[in-house]
Amino acid sequence: MPVTVEIPGTGWQDRIEAVFRYFAHVEETFSPFKATSETSLINRGVPPAELSDEMQEVMRLATKAKAETDGYFDVYHEGKFNPVGLVKGWAVHHAAEVLRHEGVRDFYIEAGGDIQLAGLNEEGGYWAVGIRNPFEWQEVVKVLYLSDTGIATSGTYVRGEHIYDPHSSEGGAADIVSLSVIGPNVYEADIYATAAFAMGPDGIYFIEDQPGFEGYMIDKDSCAVMTSGLEHHLRAPWVATSTGVAR
Repeated sequence: MPVTVEIPGTGWQDRIEAVFRYFAHVEETFSPFKATSETSLINRGVPPAELSDEMQEVMRLATKAKAETDGYFDVYHEGKFNPVGLVKGWAVHHAAEVLRHEGVRDFYIEAGGDIQLAGLNEEGGYWAVGIRNPFEWQEVVKVLYLSDTGIATSGTYVRGEHIYDPHSSEGGAADIVSLSVIGPNVYEADIYATAAFAMGPDGIYFIEDQPGFEGYMIDKDSCAVMTSGLEHHLRAPWVATSTGVAR
């Protein structure tokens, strides 16, 4: 999947390369398509306790996410272990930690639509993130102004139906086409976006009940519903900078 890393200013190439090396490591460790990955080892019967600390962390987070979402988020499907739905946002979150460890305070990291934002953009303002119209990809229906937060979108308009309701014999949540969630960090936003999408039309109310999270849902009839606090992110705040004031 495409990965984008943006750091305002110059002289950050080595930090950006460190992020891409980290993503390559994550791919080798967790990909269900690589025979040598730890995911494949688990599916061949190797106990997670015999694998890396990273895998054990992901397993703990997966157990926690399943409990918090009443089973709507589950890394097992038809008996196979596939942590990609958790690892994507988790990897972006840890890539952000790589940059922070190197002293980078302003950045944008995106992997397959999961985004972690920190600090300010090149102009000294909050990062602007668009929510696409799932029926017209070139159209942006909302612009959110974000800093020090994560955002993730679950939907069927790019990858087709791949999110399933574990409590229904009918499988997918056919009434929803896009659900974006803002959270304190990208991996939690990603988990809740996936779980809420699987819940169908009630998923947006699940997000409403989660402290620190906001959501924007579009259904198959092009109707949109957003949580009560999302409006706060629809206005570009005034931000003081070293050269004056930027929006």
